[in-house]
Amino acid sequence: MSHPATDLSPSAQAAIADALNQCVAETAVTTMLAQNFHWNVTGMSFGPLHDLFQTIYEDHFTAQDDLAERVKALDMHAEGQLAKMIERSKVKEADGHQSSKEMVTLMLEAQETLAATLAAAGSLAAEHGDTLTEDLAIARGQTHEKFAWMLRAHLKG
Repeated sequence: MSHPATDLSPSAQAAIADALNQCVAETAVTTMLAQNFHWNVTGMSFGPLHDLFQTIYEDHFTAQDDLAERVKALDMHAEGQLAKMIERSKVKEADGHQSSKEMVTLMLEAQETLAATLAAAGSLAAEHGDTLTEDLAIARGQTHEKFAWMLRAHLKG
């Protein structure tokens, strides 16, 4: 019986796992960013933004696990240290003192970054014939693009 994750070459497993660990790191930082904004958003859009940020961090918390478990399916190490995640993430933390518009802008940028990181991970997986990782990356990328669209809609008008 074939095992798609472990049938890959060791170098392919390592490269894909590294790309997935990048996705985990950025997802973890964005999870906390969304929770921070959920706690600290104020203003006339408090209600809908409070709810949207909660929807985002709940989605992302589950996604971290899905991505890290895929790393483990590849028989590789899932990076679980917050300091290392923060260091490697292209998404940066914020202090929560931003205006609601600035929060939406920062979260939009985070979603676009995550979509791009996942697209790159999916392309790398496809190059190595790892369709299961590619599928996970595509599905997650689509979720982040949907969140980006919702956030972009808040900035129009």
